[in-house]
Amino acid sequence: MSHSERKDERAKLLIVDDSKQNIELLMELFRDDYKIAVAKSGQRALKIALSEVPPDIILTDILMPEMDGYELCRNLKENSATKDIPLIFVTAISEEMDASRGFALGAVDYITKPFNPLMVKARVKLHLDLKRKQELLEKYAFIDALTEIPNRRRFDEVIAREWNRALRAGYSISLMIIDIDHFKLYNDTYGHGKGDNCLRMVAATLAEVMRRSSDFVARYGGEEFVVILPDSDLPKALETAKNIQDKIDALAIAHESSLVADHVTFSIGASTIIPEEGKYPRELIEAADSKLYEAKSSGRHCICS
Repeated sequence: MSHSERKDERAKLLIVDDSKQNIELLMELFRDDYKIAVAKSGQRALKIALSEVPPDIILTDILMPEMDGYELCRNLKENSATKDIPLIFVTAISEEMDASRGFALGAVDYITKPFNPLMVKARVKLHLDLKRKQELLEKYAFIDALTEIPNRRRFDEVIAREWNRALRAGYSISLMIIDIDHFKLYNDTYGHGKGDNCLRMVAATLAEVMRRSSDFVARYGGEEFVVILPDSDLPKALETAKNIQDKIDALAIAHESSLVADHVTFSIGASTIIPEEGKYPRELIEAADSKLYEAKSSGRHCICS
């Protein structure tokens, strides 16, 4: 890895202060460890925080003209795009300091000037570490531990979001519920270890088939998976379903106990709806579920829509 690539991995620190001297002091302290951005006003700091490459942490003075540090903090915490950026107040000990007000607004720490450089570095590193851990926890709360694709909880979030988006835009949304045929027999024949491997392979294949960034697949529970295709009519959904079926058949995962084929197969229920006021995602899910039941009743290894 080149030196420049390593540099790109460094966390981005935003220093907000209207004093050139204070900015230079903090830049000198942090320039070796972080990418530095500078703002001399609260308004400029907000712009940087809302940019495509937001800061990972913000150090801000409190006393600034027009927008002070407290006002900056309040603005950041009220915006869902910036509310999780840790903010530390850096203030001179002689300045009037209302710590309880800062913490109530969502600041994570106070550093008083003149400061001990090692202490300041340690506190910035601590809050960045806490932020990374929080991000990991949030990420894994929505990931299925076995298959490493999104879980049911994440699906519930995405279907609600995509439904509202389709409702506003007036386009259709398609949903598929996919069930591995005779999976209990697979586990009984080959053991749960092999069953877990089978689920992982199927999940990876499903994720591969999703062509657009908006297409979404999750593990719905057990041997069931669910696919959301925003802005997709039924023919497009059926084309994706057929593609899924072909890809799984091509894996040719042996399943000698299957009553359908000599390899692992799927039953798929698909439904499409144009959301309207007074309708809910549940109707789309129930329609796909009833089509899945139909596919299973029709001998499995088929698509019903």
